[in-house]
Amino acid sequence: MPTSLAAPRAGIRFRPQLIALAAAVLCGAALAQQPAPAAPAAKAAEPSPEVKELEAVVVTGTARREGVRKLEAGFSITTATEEQIKAAAPTSTADILKTVPGIFVETSGGQAGANIRVRGFPTPGDGPYSTFQLNGAPLYHLPTLSFFEHSQLFRLDDTIERMEVLRGGPSPVFGSGQPGVTVNFIQKDGRTPEAGLRITTGTGNLKRIDGVYAGKLGGDWNVMVGGFWRQSDGVRDTQFPADDGGQASLVLSRKLDNGSLQLYARALRDRNAFFTAIPVVGGADGKSVSSYPGFNASKDYFYGNELRNIVLETGRLVGNTVQRSTVTKDLADGRGADVQTYGANLDTKLGDWTLTNKLSHTTGDTPTYALFSGANPQTLSSYIASQVAAANGNAAVVTAAGRAATTGTATFTNGGGAVAGTTPVIVNGMWVVDKALRSTSNETRLSREIAPGNNLTVGLYLAGYSSHDQWTLGQAQLMTVQSHARLIDVALDNGVKVSRNGFVPPPFSFNLDANYSGNTRAFFIADEWQLNKELRVDLGARRETQRITGTIANVSSGDLDNDPTTLHNNNLSYFNGTNTLIDSKLSRSSFTAGANYAFSREFSAFVRANKGHRLPDFDVLRGRGANESRDSVEDITQYEIGLKTATKLYSAFLTAYQNRLTNSQTQQFTNAGNVVLRPSSKATGVEFELALRPGYGFEIAATGNFQDAKYRDFQQYSGNRVERAPKFQARLTPSWQTQTDLGQFRAFATFSHVGERFADQTNTLKLPKYQTVDAGAVFTMDNGLEVRLTGTNLTNKIGLTEGNFRVPGQGVGQDGVFLARPLFGRAYELSVGFQF
Repeated sequence: MPTSLAAPRAGIRFRPQLIALAAAVLCGAALAQQPAPAAPAAKAAEPSPEVKELEAVVVTGTARREGVRKLEAGFSITTATEEQIKAAAPTSTADILKTVPGIFVETSGGQAGANIRVRGFPTPGDGPYSTFQLNGAPLYHLPTLSFFEHSQLFRLDDTIERMEVLRGGPSPVFGSGQPGVTVNFIQKDGRTPEAGLRITTGTGNLKRIDGVYAGKLGGDWNVMVGGFWRQSDGVRDTQFPADDGGQASLVLSRKLDNGSLQLYARALRDRNAFFTAIPVVGGADGKSVSSYPGFNASKDYFYGNELRNIVLETGRLVGNTVQRSTVTKDLADGRGADVQTYGANLDTKLGDWTLTNKLSHTTGDTPTYALFSGANPQTLSSYIASQVAAANGNAAVVTAAGRAATTGTATFTNGGGAVAGTTPVIVNGMWVVDKALRSTSNETRLSREIAPGNNLTVGLYLAGYSSHDQWTLGQAQLMTVQSHARLIDVALDNGVKVSRNGFVPPPFSFNLDANYSGNTRAFFIADEWQLNKELRVDLGARRETQRITGTIANVSSGDLDNDPTTLHNNNLSYFNGTNTLIDSKLSRSSFTAGANYAFSREFSAFVRANKGHRLPDFDVLRGRGANESRDSVEDITQYEIGLKTATKLYSAFLTAYQNRLTNSQTQQFTNAGNVVLRPSSKATGVEFELALRPGYGFEIAATGNFQDAKYRDFQQYSGNRVERAPKFQARLTPSWQTQTDLGQFRAFATFSHVGERFADQTNTLKLPKYQTVDAGAVFTMDNGLEVRLTGTNLTNKIGLTEGNFRVPGQGVGQDGVFLARPLFGRAYELSVGFQF
């Protein structure tokens, strides 16, 4: 057994710093072949907002390869252009979903590890009801795993042409069968010539460079190449780079006689610090919150050079002896990714049939090395007293020490002498998760018009996927409650050592070494019929079969050094030499039916019903409850009715929905270990996307939703509100643009409101409502130069996105202190770009 589980990451290696330079070289080479213009040409005027709304075509969730006009789609879909994505100033990939009604996204953990909540579906965290696609194909077949959600595989950059976000609708039938939300990022493909470089700086010593080139490659081929490199200390001060890495993309496309071919590759290598809850002060009524004394909720965190490198203890039973080993990690690697994605899309004609095929392959590592918060802070004296009581309550410890303890002393681990008993301290977990992922999917569709206005589509979806997981969870360190926390060691007066290098007896200990593999096949059929000029109806069905196998190394807990007087490792997890096998095969059917009625070209209405499911993933099967004799399957039924209209003066997209979820697959690692719950729920809501364009360059846009999401048939929690699902959230974005002699200037601001929520299913801790203000301006000059300034959370609002995840049901302490994860504080970005 090696002494460390740390290993080099496999996959393509590259220098992210060269991405933009490569794009610049390509730009120069392309420009060198063209005659130099006498003067910079003004950019062609873009279509007006109302024309964009009227003529926008979406391809996500549609059976036909040519897509459908957004106004005529019989489902709810949000679209965003490249400029709209930039104007939203997303702090991460998942953060762009804040612009989508019906979704509440929590991105306060950093670049990766978001919690994505869809239409009141219950989930403790991650994104089980969200699937991210690249060019129409899922990045990974399963939407989520423990310590993994899809935005960890993807970063936004200038290679993205647009985004389409499908909510509910026909999604349970097509693709990977995601019943929640499907986020499709569509890349530039070279058919529209473009070349540009952009340099960005900002809060946290941000340094970023983006580059993109798109244009003719030769013959019938087009090319797009680009990406970014970025380094930042982050909004929260960590004393080490919080974000460090980059991404490179290549797209080759060719127009065929009867269609098109697209080939693409994308490599991401990024290191991102991951943040969890910190102590804050608030009232029991859940109406206010402020910073803990000496710990700024907007910018402080425990991380620092003293905590950065961690060494965890573990072991494996060989014969009758536990062979001890260590796991060494760097918290600067955080919740990062070293991932490659490849794909091929084919559209062509086969006689009267239209063939579309989308092939995608993703492989790489998505680790999580991070501090995970524990219980509320306490004084050092209180902590020592608890350890004296625990040690004296263990006969083996007292016997080995020779007598019971009466008190203890504490010193700073890395020098500095004794620590006062009144010092506030906290026990935080240091967790390590390594995940090596692989996923290959292929979707084939055949479509033809079988009668005038009637289009039939049949399809086959195949996916193979795997994950190798190595976890060391639960081990914890005692530290001061301050920015750049200091570690503390404690010893009792009878010679008992409570800690080692700050590591203390953990609230729980769990190790995992597991290999999983799965395959899914699904056959689907859809029929769309334009009954007359106004009415279109569609039906769809899907039959899906999933097979998952796995091998899990079993664990036991015990004293790793056989010394009862060293409390820190008296009850740690180790592998006991036996294995548990997983073998699950399940089949389920999904259905959808919808109709869209066009009152005019500018106004339509739709109704839709669908029934989908969520089959158990690797972690659901691993954590199956002791009383579950059958593999868990979640059933999801949704109903929608919507109105869509767009004119020169205004546009409005309104959707009312109701969903019912039965036997939801939720589990979370708390201080009590892995907690498995199977709630059912019901949610009713209304989503809105509105825009008013009174003229003179002004526009006022508003998005948001009202919803009532409650648990049902869920033990004592029936009737409680679904955790962290606000009843009301909204964004109001006024903007103004004008044309000057030098170019176009646009200014915008966004006022966001998030209603109060409960931290967990017990509805004990209420998280206060909050409002934030973002703003920005962009000046796009006719000579190709662009200057963009954006600011987020300008009022430095302490908005809480989650409570104490590790101690469900824990409320505000007598001193008003509790643990929660706040938004990042005020931040600015300034970028200067040039379009060649």
